[in-house]
Formats: sequence, C-alpha cells, structure tokens
Amino acid sequence: MSSRNNLARHRAETGPVNPLGSISKAVTSNAGTVGRQAAAIAAASGLLLTVGLPAQASDAKIDSSVSETGSAQMVISVEPTAAVSFESPAVATKAAPKIEAPRVEVKSTDESTQKSDAAASAAAAGLAAIAYTGIGSPYLWGGTTPSGWDCSGFTQWVYAQAGISIPRVNAWTSMTPTSTPAPGDLVMQNGGAHVGIYVGNGMMISALNPSQGTILHAVSATGTSSFYTLR
Repeated sequence: MSSRNNLARHRAETGPVNPLGSISKAVTSNAGTVGRQAAAIAAASGLLLTVGLPAQASDAKIDSSVSETGSAQMVISVEPTAAVSFESPAVATKAAPKIEAPRVEVKSTDESTQKSDAAASAAAAGLAAIAYTGIGSPYLWGGTTPSGWDCSGFTQWVYAQAGISIPRVNAWTSMTPTSTPAPGDLVMQNGGAHVGIYVGNGMMISALNPSQGTILHAVSATGTSSFYTLR
C-alpha cells in the first residue's frame, strides 16, 4: 500500500509520463553535434514528430518529418531576407524586310520623239529610192505621171508612192524646215521657183526642164536652197 502511495505521489509531482519527452530531450542535447545543416527526427507510437533547429543553428530552416509508414519528408524554407534574382532572356529583333514597289519605266517625250524621227527617216530613205525610179522621165508642164511631169508634179508623185499626200504646189508649206536634210526631204530652190527630192551627199533628183527632163544633179547647181522634212 505504501508503494502505491509513493507511485501516486511521484506522478503527482512529475506529471503524466510522456513517451516523447525522452526523445525530445535526446534531440535537444544532440542538436549541437548534428551541425548547422541537419536535424534529428524521431517518431514513436505511430505519432508524427517534427523537430526544428533553433534559429541560430542555420540561416535556412530545415523541417523534416517521418510518417508512420517510414517515409521521410523534408521541407526547406528560405529566410524572407534572402535575395532572389532572375536573368532576363536576351531577345534579338529583326526588322521586317522592306518591300519595294515595282519600277515602272516611263518613256520620256524625247525618246518617243527620237523613235518617231527614226521612223520618218526610214520612210524618207524609201522616198529617195522611189525618186531614183523617176530618172529619165520627160518634163511636162502641169504633168503628174512618169509619162510627163513638172518639178512639183514629180515630188507629189514620189510621196504618193509611199502613201503620203502632199500638195502639188508649195508642198513645203506643210513640212518643217531643217538644216540637216536627210534622203527623201524636199529641196526648195530660188524662193520656190523649183523643187526636188534630196537623196543625200549634196545631191537631188528633180524634173529640171523640157530639154533635160528628170535627172540627178547637185543641189548647188540650181541656185539657193532650203530643206523641208516630214520628221
């Protein structure tokens, strides 16, 4: 009876027996030997036990636990004052390619004029060739055919063979004066008293007079001259 009374008195003084108390004391006494980077974890009676190190033991707190199945869990937390930085990724940009509008070639007025002049010159050269076919035809006042013509009738006929209509008299008034005559241009002489076809190299073909008819002769042989063209 005295033994039971003594045991009851001891429990009253020390409190109820805690099976984890001895484990907790063991962890506390060994915390210094574990080091700043570890903690001792123990479990008993199927209960989950978690022991944390004192704040001064480590900057980073380690929280470990062992479940009743024997698997270990560890949670690492970082102090709020820890600095965390993230590097920004380098992004390279490239400008979109410039699209050029297609170039449209516009012919200048000068170029068009030059081509037109070239065509007129070619036609004029054809006129000179036609004029050569009239050499030998007789001179006839007022005539307009190879069987007989005067100077203006001859020039009108030559142009007509090329499909060009010019007046029979004073035909140069419908043309343009030029100081650089080309074969096929008109040669007006002696103030309009005579007219012929220029064929190049200072030569012309004209129905000169009744005694000579239609001949090839030098421009300078029949007086002062002015030149006219369709160019």
